[in-house]
Amino acid sequence: MNRLICFAFFIICFATLLYASNYSTNLRHYNNAKKNYAKIISYNNKTKEIKYLKQLIYYGTKLKKNVYKYKRELKWLRRTSKFPKYSKTLISKRTVKRKSKYSIKNIYQKNNQIIIAFNKKISKKDIRYFTRKSTREYQYIFDIKGRFKKTHTAKLSLHNVDRIKIVQYRFNTARITLTNKSRLKLVYIVQNKRIIIKNITHNKEEKVKYFKYIDKRKTIVIDPGHGGKDAGAISPRRKYEKTVVLNIGKYLYRELKKRNYKVFLTRNKDKFISLRRRTKMANKKNADIFISIHANATKKNMTRQARGIETYFLSPARSKRAKMVAEQENMGDINIMNWNSRNTFLTILNQSKITASNKLAIDIQKNMLYSLRQKYGKWAIKDGGVREGPFWVLVGAQMPSILIEVGYISHPIEGKRIYTKTYQKLIAIAIANGIDSYFTKN
Repeated sequence: MNRLICFAFFIICFATLLYASNYSTNLRHYNNAKKNYAKIISYNNKTKEIKYLKQLIYYGTKLKKNVYKYKRELKWLRRTSKFPKYSKTLISKRTVKRKSKYSIKNIYQKNNQIIIAFNKKISKKDIRYFTRKSTREYQYIFDIKGRFKKTHTAKLSLHNVDRIKIVQYRFNTARITLTNKSRLKLVYIVQNKRIIIKNITHNKEEKVKYFKYIDKRKTIVIDPGHGGKDAGAISPRRKYEKTVVLNIGKYLYRELKKRNYKVFLTRNKDKFISLRRRTKMANKKNADIFISIHANATKKNMTRQARGIETYFLSPARSKRAKMVAEQENMGDINIMNWNSRNTFLTILNQSKITASNKLAIDIQKNMLYSLRQKYGKWAIKDGGVREGPFWVLVGAQMPSILIEVGYISHPIEGKRIYTKTYQKLIAIAIANGIDSYFTKN
């Protein structure tokens, strides 16, 4: 009896070990197939894709994993590789009808940009962007939701990019791959029925060539708020608004210079300049846009609640919050008009620029939120929104003009963050991206 029990125990142990070794072997093969399939996708080699999909389905089934998506992909690959013209005798009417719909109207290049035109309205959900790096080159990949009929004939080339490839990567995904030996700086903008991909990388030697693609060199005036005797808002730790906005202004100046804009600062040191002289300078330089940079603050009993970034454009204020912020920023000016007179003056003088300023504010606010949330997290950065406000510093500007509040120096966490170089550089790059976006659209 004891011998039987021992023998049964031995059999169970042996079976368990055998099952464990088989499971680990199958898992290793499954993971290898998954890696190989991910690598081979970018090369558009259907034969090898089919091979690795078969392995994934085989080992995945043994491991009791969900392999439905791999089966569906294998079925589509087999059909497209055997019947590229989609024979009516082998494919149902429903499938043929589906394949005749090409949502991507055209992919072409213009002014050193790749433009993808659609037959319908699109959003950011319709594009996925990621990068790959090898020892020799960098790949920048855009997966775009939709079908494009002329992937095999479309040829694209961008300045400072080695090669560009377009393939119909999946049934409803077109892939654009930009390959280059050195790093690229790419910006993409999603509009109503098109996506614009722009390469903003250039070397000093290539500046002359790069300007051939630009119709006009834009002029931007950056206004770091306050200065000198006007300290602006003061944090609980006795740090001044005028200091942080000057640092951000200088970082933004350097970033825009790299992108070939003509840039001017209203002040580059701790100096008091009246509000009227700031816009007067912008008009004298024939600026295309005017950006005033500020930081916010609130009363002691509201320091923990008040936080976030806000962007204002010139207009008679429609909310108590806008009026409160405007009063705080307007303190550096001589109050020669009463409130009603100012509102009337603002409406008459800047009516034609309100729409353009609103568009500029939206683009910059979006880019600031995106960049800062990538670094600090979605819930750490509050969206104060794009608002209208009667800011006296913007009154005399004869071009689209906005005022940015980069955060609250009175907030215990945000106040510390604003005074770090990381935050200042990040918000400067985000503002520059917003400016790129605005000029591309308008």
